[in-house]
Amino acid sequence: MVFIKTEEEIELIRKSSLLVAKAHAEIARMLKPGITSLQLDAIAEEFILDNGGIPAFKGYNGFPNTLCISPNEQVVHGIPNNLPLTEGTVLSVDCGVLMNDYYGDSAYTYTIGEVDDDILNFLNITKESLFKGINQAVVGNRIGDIGFFIQNHAESNGFQVVRELVGHGIGKKLHESPEVPNYGKKGCGVKLVEGMVIAIEPMLNMGTRKINHHSDGWTITTADQKISAHFEHTVAIRKDKAEILSSFDIIEAVLN
Repeated sequence: MVFIKTEEEIELIRKSSLLVAKAHAEIARMLKPGITSLQLDAIAEEFILDNGGIPAFKGYNGFPNTLCISPNEQVVHGIPNNLPLTEGTVLSVDCGVLMNDYYGDSAYTYTIGEVDDDILNFLNITKESLFKGINQAVVGNRIGDIGFFIQNHAESNGFQVVRELVGHGIGKKLHESPEVPNYGKKGCGVKLVEGMVIAIEPMLNMGTRKINHHSDGWTITTADQKISAHFEHTVAIRKDKAEILSSFDIIEAVLN
């Protein structure tokens, strides 16, 4: 069942999503060689709690932490640990918040220190593919339109879309209907209507789209060990232009 949100509900989702963005900004300030993903996790958890939110991921189906932190070949759901992060690491960070009974969710892929230009290009294409999808998140289109434009942008630039992991509706539950694949056909799937709120989150791989699930029950890596990237926004479906409820501007103000 797809839940249509009122304007009041959309505002509550926006508040949760903006707290997610501010938590991202807090960890973005700390990114440098030598810091551990567990230290970043603790910073985000304290910030979310201090600002009236609850970490959405911690305890969700048994996940142990506030952030999913996935370096290099890890696609998503990486569990924070005590290993120091090294120069040149590509770091996907996914964060969710529950506040006022509504969830927000957003992911951003960072770099630790300097990385090669081909990796920077890959990250840019992944982020661009997110916005290609968001541009299709308007009344009258269908879920397949979002996935088609993400997939087309990724593959036309030589990258692959992970198929097994998808975006989702969001509201009073972290994951609601409909599923939002990052591939698809134009004109197929659930019809988009005003007031739907969805998380669009392309996960692209530099090599094969195939993935491996690890024995910890969470960590997912690329089958060829090549780098993966992940960007995610929470958006509301509108008539002419999707409304982004989360924010990269808050994050990039710190990074830049």
